Amino acid sequence: MTRAYLDYAATTPLDPRVAATMAALQGPDGVFANPSSSHPHGRRAAAVIETAQERVLETLGDRDFQVIWTSGATEADNLAILGLARAIDQRGGERRRILISETEHSAVLAAADAAREAGLQVERLPVEADGRLSPETLEAALDRDVALVSLAPVNNETGVIQPIDQLAPRVKAVGARLHLDAAQAVGRVPEPGPYHHADLVSLSAHKCCGPKGIGALCVRPDVRLAPLMHGGGQQSGLRSGTLPVGLIGGMGDALRHRDDAIEQARQRALRGRLVDALRGLGSVVINGRGDGAPAILNASFPGVHGGALRAALGHLSVGFGSACSRRDGPSHVLRAMGRPDALAYASVRISVGRFTDAAEVDVAGAEVAAAVTGLRGISPLWREIEEGRWTVGSAYGVTTALEMA
Repeated sequence: MTRAYLDYAATTPLDPRVAATMAALQGPDGVFANPSSSHPHGRRAAAVIETAQERVLETLGDRDFQVIWTSGATEADNLAILGLARAIDQRGGERRRILISETEHSAVLAAADAAREAGLQVERLPVEADGRLSPETLEAALDRDVALVSLAPVNNETGVIQPIDQLAPRVKAVGARLHLDAAQAVGRVPEPGPYHHADLVSLSAHKCCGPKGIGALCVRPDVRLAPLMHGGGQQSGLRSGTLPVGLIGGMGDALRHRDDAIEQARQRALRGRLVDALRGLGSVVINGRGDGAPAILNASFPGVHGGALRAALGHLSVGFGSACSRRDGPSHVLRAMGRPDALAYASVRISVGRFTDAAEVDVAGAEVAAAVTGLRGISPLWREIEEGRWTVGSAYGVTTALEMA
């Protein structure tokens, strides 16, 4: 029997409806031609691209974007950040600072670091203990020399939702550009989302039950980017190459079937059910906020060794940090939230989705609880916490308040 899949924040299964759409586009009787071709087959392919583009703009709730198809959100993040940095370097712009938060996805962190090669200065802003970037912290860092602020509306490890409505006006006040890495946001934030605030938005199909290998960067018409790859000049010269019609059609269909408010409420109930199952353990630290993305729960288990916990849960399809990072150590996101390494390492990310049911959540909750109970039973630190010799905070040297299940 296949165990439950509870790592939707890493990637999602392909929706059967999307698979059927893609299958109809494949093969000699499908829509496979180069959409840049002017013949009938090419025009049919171009029509599929146009329909998918309409679905992207509908998802954003804002039609004032150019859609640049990419291989995924990682490439979109790189094109947004490095493309802007290289354009600034080429034209000698005076705005030469990029601001990001310390909890951004590795694609944004690495792209921002690479922007230093174009002579830009990168600053990572600290977040609060609950994972949110405060408007005051952002405002203190902003000035007229800032070219770009890049933020994820939904954090991929904790599900924390950033207050974009409060942050964006401060970015606009100094004339900087705002990039949103929205890979985790589609179907996980109420619509309309925060996209109307942005100058650039990165999207990924495989985070919303679409195919892997396709994403998009949505760009305002007045934003100037330098291409990262060169070729036949497709997509206004910003991303050359023959467009993959089947993948793009699949992404468009995935966005058409994106999770609505009813499905988000169902997933939030599943998350709550999981929290209830873990609450009986006592002293379970919830990393993030209760009003975060409905599908993601990140919890730390005091008194448990992180390596032992990972080994004990190796049979479960859950996450430990970000699946997009090669590092096997403590999460940089949890570190930025003030979690010490020992507590950050003893953390699990459980993320549900469209095809998760209550029975799967119950089984996973019971298995996590059993593993933690067993490991705490042989933990001297947990014994001392139970005896009242330490609080969780004092045992781990945490000075900020911890949210407990």
